[in-house]
Amino acid sequence: VQLQASGGGLVQAGGSLRLTCAASGSIFSINAMGWYRQAPGKQRELVATITSGGNTNYADSVKGRFTISRDNAENAVYLQMNSLKPEDTAVYYCNAVARMPNLPRNDYWGHGTEVTVSS
Repeated sequence: VQLQASGGGLVQAGGSLRLTCAASGSIFSINAMGWYRQAPGKQRELVATITSGGNTNYADSVKGRFTISRDNAENAVYLQMNSLKPEDTAVYYCNAVARMPNLPRNDYWGHGTEVTVSS
């Protein structure tokens, strides 16, 4: 399973960005998909996740500002980020818990897309 993330960039505080992640390859099924981020000098942290049934989970720091969604038919997950703050600056990674045919469920990661929020 390959995950390709896009949509990062430089934005001023208060602005918006939309991240997209598309999964490809020999996919049998995808359970949860999500976004994580890693700021310089910090550990990777959860931003938001969404199950195949649409149940969502958000980090407290992004609740009310970020919205995660997915398109199961396209094997894609999106992150709409509004009211961005400088502390949102990080590399954002896409994650999928998926199964390839005849293989057990596993975690897959994309390469990350950089988000920089200027004050």
